[in-house]
Amino acid sequence: MTKRTVKYTEGEIGRFRVVKDFLPPPDKLVMRESNVKVTLSLSRKSVDFFKREAKKQRVPYQRMIRALVNAYAEKQG
Repeated sequence: MTKRTVKYTEGEIGRFRVVKDFLPPPDKLVMRESNVKVTLSLSRKSVDFFKREAKKQRVPYQRMIRALVNAYAEKQG
């Protein structure tokens, strides 16, 4: 049993239609928020938790904490 290799040639491949470019330019893809640096003391247990969970998701733990604070603030206000 052998697999057949599909060879493409120049020319049209089936039906297609041109779609208007709907993607934003690259500089609009990453929205830069205005952040303020603060000093915050957290318990070792909390920091260890966020570090452990962030490692599982492969994101910085500070980003995870910031997302939690942002979600809380949005919900409250």
